[in-house]
Amino acid sequence: MGTPLTAVIADDDPDITDLIDVVLGSVGFRVVHAQNGADAVEAVRQHAPVLTTMDVSMPGMDGLSALRQLREFSATYLIMITSRSTDDDVIAAFEAGADDYLVKPFSPRELQLRAEAMLRRAASAPQVEPEPEQGWAVAAAREFRESLNRDATPAPVDPDPGAPLFDEVADVVPPPLPPVAPVAPVTPVTPAVPPAPAAPAPVAAPAPPVQRPVPAEDDPAGGVVWQGDLAQFGPLVVDTRGGAVQLAGRRIAVPAEELDLLVALMRTGRRVRSRADLVLAMRGDGATSHFVNEADKRVVDQHVASLQQRLGDDPANPRVVETVRGVGFRLARSTG
Repeated sequence: MGTPLTAVIADDDPDITDLIDVVLGSVGFRVVHAQNGADAVEAVRQHAPVLTTMDVSMPGMDGLSALRQLREFSATYLIMITSRSTDDDVIAAFEAGADDYLVKPFSPRELQLRAEAMLRRAASAPQVEPEPEQGWAVAAAREFRESLNRDATPAPVDPDPGAPLFDEVADVVPPPLPPVAPVAPVTPVTPAVPPAPAAPAPVAAPAPPVQRPVPAEDDPAGGVVWQGDLAQFGPLVVDTRGGAVQLAGRRIAVPAEELDLLVALMRTGRRVRSRADLVLAMRGDGATSHFVNEADKRVVDQHVASLQQRLGDDPANPRVVETVRGVGFRLARSTG
């Protein structure tokens, strides 16, 4: 087994820290704790973590100031975890160097999926919903631990590794089945009057394929309708398996990198995807590096601009891809 990856948790709330510790530990991280911004900067400097979670409100140096300092020497993938949820707070975090943003109270499952997505690992743990009252982190951590125990399959224990696996052949060969008594043949009975053939049952018309209605503007799906591998957003239809793209019935050639970006945005609809998140989406499941620098983010900007041009999208009034200043990209509002 290789050396576990390191994660730093920067938060002064022990309940939140314990919850994040449980989640990241379930993914396979070795966790280092920091209770304030200065300790967080020093922990990142000493341990060079792959992943760091950072609270904003901490004693002494706050999370944003700590983030700016550690960005001078570290490319750790940083998830800002805070109760602040306004647009200005989110933009300030991304401008300071955050790669992702999670609002308290959060679902442990959501944090786990984000960590696994960063590592391109398959999700397997059950959904756990947080409790809105104070102490939600304690309850969520307890439920998360229990879910891990429920899903764990104990490995068989061999009391004597040197002993043979089976003592006798009879241990592995099932006993013979008892003899079956012969059954007397049944004489068929011919009815005096053959029954009239039954009338064929009416054949019901096939039900039309079920389609999800175009959701409201505030639905995170953002108006995307899925049918198998086909995703439709207004006049735009994308074959996510074959790679074909049609706009208003006209075939459009889209390079693989831009297609990956488009599919990633269609999967999350109106939820904003950060540039760092889209960099990882473009790298795919076989990526060997999970560090994202400013040059990588500029490449995403270039691909999005090229994609908008291919789709005839006006950045000032987008129909498909909308830019969220200082944060990232998402699908434009559905026009129905």
